[in-house]
This record gives sequence, structure tokens and C-alpha cells, in this order.
Amino acid sequence: MSAPKIAVIFYSTYGTNHAIAKEAEAALKEAGAEVRLRRIAETAPKEVVESQDAWKEQLDAMSDIPEVSHDDMLWADGYFFSSPTRYGSVTSQMRAFIDTLGPIWQEGKLVNKTVTATTSAKTLHGGHETTLLGFYTSTMHWGAIPVTPAYADPIQFEAGGNPYGVSVVAGEFDDKLKQAVAAQAKRLVDVTSKIIA
Repeated sequence: MSAPKIAVIFYSTYGTNHAIAKEAEAALKEAGAEVRLRRIAETAPKEVVESQDAWKEQLDAMSDIPEVSHDDMLWADGYFFSSPTRYGSVTSQMRAFIDTLGPIWQEGKLVNKTVTATTSAKTLHGGHETTLLGFYTSTMHWGAIPVTPAYADPIQFEAGGNPYGVSVVAGEFDDKLKQAVAAQAKRLVDVTSKIIA
């Protein structure tokens, strides 16, 4: 059986989703996947980013990670997305990328790809579930197959219990949540492997 190809695609303003993406990358590789780590392009005006030291430092910290492209979407058998929540949805940067996918979506090139997602917010009830549910709605339009963690692994109960995807209070990515990300990544590999077999 060939190894599934998984693209880890993330946007991170202050570092939490970058950390989630790196944890997912390691777990996916350990589970036998071929992995590409890709970041969403920054679309906020340069003067806005540079007016906040933490934001600028995070962008600099990710500068060696390639920006996601349509080629990455076509290459992958499945996707592991991570985005902060903004007013109950993914960031505008993530939406801007999704909105470019029309041409490959129209050709049916995203059909039957697997997808899972994680998120973070400043507070526990800051839009985690609506962000993930709304994101999966977009992927259903592609014909992709959502692979949520559900409660397939007991770690979900210990790490916050969001069945739609790991959700983190920003800056509080502890060992239990790392284990939950690893379980979500492994489930994505397991399901994707069966689909491409």
C-alpha cells in the first residue's frame, strides 16, 4: 500500500497554529504519510503586521516554510488544516486562499480528498466549533471527505472533547492537546490510506 500524501496547511498570527501544524507534521510522518508543510500567505497590510511585534516575529519565524499553492492541493490525497478563529470563522487569509480554488474545484480535482481541521481562539468559547463546522462546509463543496477526530481516541475526552477537530485556547497548547493532534493526524492517515488503496 502506498503512503498517503498529506498537505498540512496552516495560518498562524502569533504561533499557536504554527505549533499545531508542526505537531501534525511529525505525527503524520510517524503514521507513515508523505507530508508537505505549507503556510497560508499573509494578506494583512505590511504596516498592520509590523505595528505588532508578536505578529511580525511570528511571520519571520515561518519565513522558511513555503506558501501553499494549487500544486500542493493537487499533489495531496488529504489535508490537515489549522487556522485561528476570527469572529466564528477561519481567518480572512485562509478564506482568501480557499477562494482561489475555483478553477481546480470546477475540474473536480478536489473530489474524494480527505480533510481534517483544527483551530484556536483567545477564549474557550470564542468560536471554535463554528469555525470548524463552517470550514468543513466549504470542503463539502469540493467533494472532499471530512475526517473528524470524533471520539475515536480516548484522548479527545482528556484534551477538551471537540469532536470536530482539536481546538486550543491560544497559547495553551499542552501535552494532552499535542496527543489529541497526533490522534487526529493518525486517523487522517488511516482513513486516507483506505480511500487511496
